[in-house]
Amino acid sequence: MDYTIRPVTADDYDAIYALWNSTEQSRRALNPVDDSREGIGRYLKRNPDTCFAAVAEGRIVGVILTGHDGRRGIIHHMCVHPDYRRRGIAGRLVSEAEKALKKEGIQKVFGLVFRDNEAANAFWEQQGYSLRTNLNYRNKSLNEKIPAGE
Repeated sequence: MDYTIRPVTADDYDAIYALWNSTEQSRRALNPVDDSREGIGRYLKRNPDTCFAAVAEGRIVGVILTGHDGRRGIIHHMCVHPDYRRRGIAGRLVSEAEKALKKEGIQKVFGLVFRDNEAANAFWEQQGYSLRTNLNYRNKSLNEKIPAGE
């Protein structure tokens, strides 16, 4: 199967949002503010060169949203449509994102994966991402529309 990898633009929002809604694991990671059209627009404006889409058969079948704060990179969302998995798309998206981060001087990247998402955890392990057990992830919502999480 042929596919191309290209930068994500704000015009891709509808296709990306539909992709995220193609799986329960991706759907549950979304929130109504940060993952809104406006929220993703802000993210892409801040990170124009580190987010990529995989396009096959004229549609977006994979996406990775990756950014940084000048010190550390973070993978916020990575998803491949279930019909296109096991074809190397996810690995290529990760590779492109990592290259883009290195080009911007970033030397370390992290991502968050739901503990019970065994397939995703196995994938990230295969990509060389180690599990940190010496840290606690803490967050606080500054907007009542965004759940604090478990």
